[in-house]
Amino acid sequence: MNSNYEQAGELKIGQVGIANLRVRTLDVPQLVREMRERVERAPKLFGRAAVIIDFGGLSRIPDLDSAQALLQGLRDAGVLPVALAYGTRETEQLAEQLGLPLLSKFRAQYERVDAAPPAPAAAAPAPEPVRQPAASAGPGQPGMIQKTPVRSGQQLYAEQRDLTVLNTVGAGAEVISDGSIHIYGTLRGRALAGAQGNTSARIFCSDFHAELVAIAGHYQVLEDIPKELRGKAVQIWLDKDQLKIAAQ
Repeated sequence: MNSNYEQAGELKIGQVGIANLRVRTLDVPQLVREMRERVERAPKLFGRAAVIIDFGGLSRIPDLDSAQALLQGLRDAGVLPVALAYGTRETEQLAEQLGLPLLSKFRAQYERVDAAPPAPAAAAPAPEPVRQPAASAGPGQPGMIQKTPVRSGQQLYAEQRDLTVLNTVGAGAEVISDGSIHIYGTLRGRALAGAQGNTSARIFCSDFHAELVAIAGHYQVLEDIPKELRGKAVQIWLDKDQLKIAAQ
């Protein structure tokens, strides 16, 4: 894939277990091509992934024919468009014409952090959530500590705090934190830090084999991660909106 061009659509990772495609340029063939390449590179994550389409990055909402062509193209590329992200009254009318729901809360969750709302890509069915009671953010807020393994199909979410896992995160499992994530065992599943847009969040892992890692919506999948980092202790952070991974 040639990365030396302006992408028509920006795909980001967030906390809700669904992919959000923010359309930057209404170039249907290019958008479809980009999505097909994502599915081919990481079929376990993106294949048949539910996708919300966000037209908020465009100066004008597309007409019905263009929107229908995009939805069909994305289906042909291997993902499943399921809704439109809320934007304007015109967006609501288009959603009605397409027979799709309009998800306003999904969009609003991120707008206070970033003009381009991030969201995740996940090909597997929504994992079973394992949540702790909600806690208000603030100085001295204790982090969540997970002592037992996070197994395939489980999702662990540390709301408004850091997450520390003292055991393994299995393949197909997902650990999410609004703060940083510390994993003292093997990471084979997905780790998403800064889920509400905290760009200062970091991920620390002592044995790195992740399917996917993300900070504030910026992600990398296993196929894009240098092989020499696998099995190493690593630190992951954001530098000017670029995800960095380095051995510790």
